[in-house]
Amino acid sequence: MDTRLAEYVDDFTRRDWQTLDPGAVEDPVRLALVGAGWFTKEWALPGIERSAFTEATVVTDVDADAVDAVASAHDLTGVTPEAFRAGEVADQYDAVYVATPNATHLEYVRAAAEQGKAVLCEKPMEASADRAERLVEVCEDAGVPLMVGYRMQTDPVVRRLRDLVDAGYIGDPVHVHATMSQTMLGELTGDPDQWRLDPDLSGGCALMDIGIYPLNTTRFVLDADPVAVSGHTRTEHEAFAGVDEHADFRLEFPDDVTAMCTVSQNAAHASRLEITGTEGRVVLDPAFYEREERELAVERGDLRMDVEVDPVHQLEAEFAYFGHHVLTDTRFHPDGRHALVDSRTVEALYESAAVGTRIELDE
Repeated sequence: MDTRLAEYVDDFTRRDWQTLDPGAVEDPVRLALVGAGWFTKEWALPGIERSAFTEATVVTDVDADAVDAVASAHDLTGVTPEAFRAGEVADQYDAVYVATPNATHLEYVRAAAEQGKAVLCEKPMEASADRAERLVEVCEDAGVPLMVGYRMQTDPVVRRLRDLVDAGYIGDPVHVHATMSQTMLGELTGDPDQWRLDPDLSGGCALMDIGIYPLNTTRFVLDADPVAVSGHTRTEHEAFAGVDEHADFRLEFPDDVTAMCTVSQNAAHASRLEITGTEGRVVLDPAFYEREERELAVERGDLRMDVEVDPVHQLEAEFAYFGHHVLTDTRFHPDGRHALVDSRTVEALYESAAVGTRIELDE
């Protein structure tokens, strides 16, 4: 094995950000959960409970029955959104996790900021770039830390992939191909009356909900931001009327590096990330879903190595990172300003799709 490659394969799941001993943490970060939907119940809560640096203590949602069910099952304090915004139980949590429909993030983040609580907000931050910017400013004005839930950035395999690219193992990056698709109405819910299909609540569908994965992961791995974009969206089925069902887009990065991406909310379940450089390439397949075992293929010259990646609970890694950085008072990498680039890029992609031209991004 190439000695440089061996460095990254050995201890593949190491947490290069961790300085605290998990076993020595007596007072983990107490979290208020805003949103009691399926993702919170099936993935976020188990992740919080697995993490040594976090614990859930409070839950709120507009659905009172969902609050009662989650509170009872996990021994949490359940409150109404009005009580949460008023800070009636603010002494029971140190930070807030927001996992509600996109267009409602701002109101809950504002309440958390006014209470002086650290915030972990799901992606995308809001339903528009303007509202996302207001969300960031609310936290900055209050002096509270804001992290955005890009779980790929805390996933060890993506961090090792980034290490390989950064170390020049594949030479200079030339192009990226990324794809993500799912049958949303089959995998998440069969009900077409849901917020992801409401343009006012979601801000969009394929690009907003899953296009963010290839976009942000490419930015993270390349450590660069796009300078221009072009995109195309289409909708074929009645359930997706008013939002984008399928999308493909091109991202232009500095040094003439390009990324070609395709996403769909109504296609066979799949995801893949391939980065080709002047001397080799890396392929992560599957790439973006939290419930799948994955393999990383690395090629350079005559060498090809397939690294079977040990399954990691991605939400546990994300909450561990968040809690650890709150406890150590250190800065998050996927912060609000970082996430704003995605919001503005997605907005530019929708504009490009509408007018049919390439859009340059402001620096």
